[in-house]
Amino acid sequence: MTKVSLTKIMEQVDVEPTTHQLRLPDADSMAEIALAEALEFCAKKVGLAGRQAVVEHLRQGDSNAYKYCHYSLAKQMAESIGTLDENVKAIYFADYDATPEDLCFGEKAKPSPIHLIAWVEHKTRALGSLVEALNRALIQRYADMIGPSQLAYLLDIQAVDDADVKNRVGYGALLSSLRNRPIKIWER
Repeated sequence: MTKVSLTKIMEQVDVEPTTHQLRLPDADSMAEIALAEALEFCAKKVGLAGRQAVVEHLRQGDSNAYKYCHYSLAKQMAESIGTLDENVKAIYFADYDATPEDLCFGEKAKPSPIHLIAWVEHKTRALGSLVEALNRALIQRYADMIGPSQLAYLLDIQAVDDADVKNRVGYGALLSSLRNRPIKIWER
């Protein structure tokens, strides 16, 4: 028996190999993505037509825009930090800068730091370095978008360990506070 091969020559296409560079997340790209998502979140919550409208409200000192934008930034920064540092058990959002009395008189909101409490296995310098890098990137991106401010930092993270929480020491005491308990926004 004879074998017959039916092979057709198809159109030949030259394909150049591309080198896809795998890129680990860096502080600048994380800040850029977090700010973009925070603006989208804020636009939906406040009922504004897109990111640019939110930016204008932030420039005007709209306290609702700040509140929603900062909350979204806090959630995204918490997720990023928790993902990058396996030592983090949970992250809480603590909003203790503005008092209701300040906001009821219609004062313009001023940029204030985003206060987070990270419950960690062990307090390490690596977490401090990560937070410092994210903070620098956020400040730069924020200044590019809203305009320069006098903030030395935008991301304030306090680390607490099991002993701090159990003994109610420092920021660890806030996690079991009856009056001003922070909101858990990320957990491993």
